[in-house]
Amino acid sequence: MANVRFTSDHEWVRIEGDIGVVGITEYAQEQLGDIVFVELPEVGAQLEKGAEAAVIESVKAASEINAPVSGEVVAVNEGLADDPGKVNADAMGEGWFFKVRLADPQELEDLMKPAAYKELVAGLK
Repeated sequence: MANVRFTSDHEWVRIEGDIGVVGITEYAQEQLGDIVFVELPEVGAQLEKGAEAAVIESVKAASEINAPVSGEVVAVNEGLADDPGKVNADAMGEGWFFKVRLADPQELEDLMKPAAYKELVAGLK
């Protein structure tokens, strides 16, 4: 998990070259409960770090998903339209939301490494 970074809002980004794969954490999906709908950004959209990028609805609530990094959306997980439950089943794998070409790799330095995120979550339980 050395190539994964986390936000304090429970989004993650996995770095694959100059592409960041983005989703929500296991902790976030547990708090939301059963995911029933995901609204993803358009391919080609320009995202700003910290700005709303997607919306997720569960049986409990609707939540904004903010972009952990800035860049251009190069792919979205089309499978979530038909099966949003993939987020519950595999939040950090098949439940990814979108891929973004990193505009500024230095932004990753502002995000938490796995150990720091694990400590954050431990303090919330």
